[in-house]
Amino acid sequence: MKKNNRTKKSLLALMMALILIFTACSSGETAPAGGTTANTPAASETSGSQSNASSDILYIGMTNAPASFNIINTSDIAGRWVQRFMYDSLLLMPTTTTFEPGLADSFETEDDQNFTIKINEKAVWSDGTPVTADDVVFTLNYIANPEVETARGSNIAMLEGTTAAGKLEEGLTEIPNLVAVDAKTVTLKTKKPVDPAYIKEFLGFEIMILPKHIVEPIPVKDYGNSNAVNNPTVTSGPFKFVQYQNGSYVELASNPDYYKGEPEFKKVFIKIMNGTNLVTEFQSGGIHMAAGGGIGVVPVQDLGILRDDPNMQIDANPGFNSQFMMINNTKYTNQKFRQALAYAINRDLIVQNLLKGEGEVMSSVYPIASPYMNEDLKPIEYDPEKAKALLAESGFDTSQEINLIVPIGNKVREQSANLIEQDLEAIGLKVTQTTYDFPTVMATIKTNEFDMCLIGFGYTVEPDVATYYSSSGSMNFGKISDAHLDELLEKGTSLTNFDERKAVYDEIQQYMQDNTFILGLYSDYQIASRVKALNGGITSYWAGSLAGIEKWNINGLQ
Repeated sequence: MKKNNRTKKSLLALMMALILIFTACSSGETAPAGGTTANTPAASETSGSQSNASSDILYIGMTNAPASFNIINTSDIAGRWVQRFMYDSLLLMPTTTTFEPGLADSFETEDDQNFTIKINEKAVWSDGTPVTADDVVFTLNYIANPEVETARGSNIAMLEGTTAAGKLEEGLTEIPNLVAVDAKTVTLKTKKPVDPAYIKEFLGFEIMILPKHIVEPIPVKDYGNSNAVNNPTVTSGPFKFVQYQNGSYVELASNPDYYKGEPEFKKVFIKIMNGTNLVTEFQSGGIHMAAGGGIGVVPVQDLGILRDDPNMQIDANPGFNSQFMMINNTKYTNQKFRQALAYAINRDLIVQNLLKGEGEVMSSVYPIASPYMNEDLKPIEYDPEKAKALLAESGFDTSQEINLIVPIGNKVREQSANLIEQDLEAIGLKVTQTTYDFPTVMATIKTNEFDMCLIGFGYTVEPDVATYYSSSGSMNFGKISDAHLDELLEKGTSLTNFDERKAVYDEIQQYMQDNTFILGLYSDYQIASRVKALNGGITSYWAGSLAGIEKWNINGLQ
C-alpha cells in the first residue's frame, strides 16, 4: 500500500502544525451519568487506574450517546466512532499522511482518474459470508441512489455519473464505470483527475462497506429503521454488536473470524456519561480510556486531577474538530447582522477562562491542525461597539427573540453558551437558551427548526468541506446557499496540486469570514486520557486511532 501522494509542501506544512500545535476538540452531550452497573462490571475488578491486573475487557468512557448505527446516514461523531469498532472501511488512516490496508489490500491509480481496488482475500462478514467486490459496488450505488437518505453523498461526489450531492445524474440507474471485475477486484472512475489523497480519505477511509446480502432485500424506505441498523449482527470489523442500552452503554464482543486476527480484548463496553464523571470513573477504575475526539473529553478544569495520578497517561494531540455557532441562513439572511454576531462575542475570553488557554480562537472554518488553514487570516476581534453599529446598519428588529440551542454534556460548551448569551444581549439582542441531548439536537437542526445552535464539527485532513457548506451538502444544516461559495468548493476538489488547492481554500476561508455564514468559535486542544496499563488508546490523529485495535491489550495480555 502506497502512502498518499501529497506534495512535499503539504507534508512540511503538516509537520510544522504538529510541532507547533497541541490541540484537542470538544463536543458532546450526555445521557444518564454512567457509573458501574450490573451489566457493565467495573474495570477495577480486573484492571484500572488502581490495578495492574490483566483483563480481556476494555472499558471506554464517552460523553455523547451514538445517534444511530446506520453507517451511511450517521452525522454525529459518536455514532461514526462506535461504528468503526464493527465495520471496516476499504482503507485505514492511522496518521494524517498515511493509508494502510483495511478491507482493501490496495487502492491504486496510474492516471489519478481510474482506480483499482483489491479486496482482502480473507475478509468475511461476521456470518461467514465473504466480503466481495459486489459489496463495494453495492454500497457506492446505494449511497448514490436518489431514494436513499444518506450523509455520505459528498464522499462519492467525485465519481463519474454523480451530482455534487453524490446522487446519480438524471437518467442513470447505477454509477458508470464502477465495476466488480471479479470477486475481489473493483474498478472505478472519477469525473476528472483528483488528488489520490482526496479519494483515498473521502471514499476509501470515510465510507464503511455495507453487506449486500443483508441490505439489498430490505426496501430502501425501511432500511433506516430496520433490524440491520438497530441490531447490526452482520458486520466486518474487529468487534460484533451485542447490545445498546440507550443512554447507558454499548456492548461489543470480539469477532473471532476477523481477517486481521481475533482481537485480544474479548469484550468492549463503551460507557456513556458526562465529562465530570469521566474523572471519577478513572479514579474508581471504571474505565481504561476516554473516547477523546470531542465525544469523550475530560473537562479542562479537571485535567490536573488526572495529570497528578501516576497511573494515568494524559496527552495533548493535534485535533481536526472545532466548535461553531451555526446560524440558520434561511432566517438570518443579512450579512451585516451575521457579522455583528462575530464582533459581539468575546471568543478570547472563552479560550482563556473556560479552556484555560488550551485552545485557539478560530479565524474561519478550518481547525488549527489543518495544513490548509489560512495562516494569514486573523480572527475577527471582539469589538462590541462595531457589533452595535453593524446591527443598526442591518435593520434587524431587536425585539425578536433568538433561541440558541445548546447540546448538553460538554461543560465548556455549556459555559460558553452563557458567555455568548451575555455578549449578544450586551449589543441589544434578546437571547434564550434551549438545551437538548445530542440526538435531539441533530433531529432538530435537520428539520431547520432553529435559530442558532452550538455544535462541533469533525473535519478530515482532506480539506473538502462541501458536505457542511455547499448548497447541496448533506450536513449543511445551516442551509447556506451561495453560488460563489459553491464554485470555490467545487474548484477546490478539481485540482491535484497542493499549492493550487491551498490557494483556493485560503480564499474560501476569507469568503466564509467575510460573510459569516457560520461562526467558528474555538479549536480546543485535544486531550487523550488513558490508564498507563492500556497498550492502545487515542493517538495523535484521533480519527485514525482505531487502526490496529485488534492488537490492543492490558499489560501485554496475549
